[in-house]
Order: sequence, then C-alpha cells, then structure tokens
Amino acid sequence: MVVGNLLFWTVMIVVAALILRAFAQRPGPCGSEHPTWGTPPPPGAPGHGRSAEQILAERYARGEIDEGEYQRRLATLRSSPPGPTES
Repeated sequence: MVVGNLLFWTVMIVVAALILRAFAQRPGPCGSEHPTWGTPPPPGAPGHGRSAEQILAERYARGEIDEGEYQRRLATLRSSPPGPTES
C-alpha cells in the first residue's frame, strides 16, 4: 500500500514537471523565439535591436492592428522624443 501510494505521487510530480517544462519552452506572447521566461534575447538573435517602428509595422503586417491604429501609433512614435519620459 505504501509503495503504491509513493509510486502514484512520484508519477504525479514527474508529469507536473514535464507539463511546466513544456510551457516554459513555448514562444512568449510577443512571439519571441526564446525558450525561457525573463531572459533577454542574445545579440544577433531574431528580433534583437528592432526599432519600435519596425515592430509596429510587423504587427500591422500580421493583421494584429488595423490601418487606423497603425497610423495613430506611428504618428505618436514619430512625435515623441526618444528616451525615458518625465512624470
């Protein structure tokens, strides 16, 4: 009885670990190709060093935003100075 119970919980823990590992290796919500959470992409990786305008154009090309929203956001990007903003 004890061995069966121990085996059951061991299998449950292994299955949970495999599921968590599978989700950790999926691309993120922004489409990043990096398997770990919170790790910045290494230099030279796809998506590294893209400008905000390039990212916006890619979102428009994928159909995530419509033309009106693209134009509004592009105007906002071009009108605001680069760098941190003051509160």
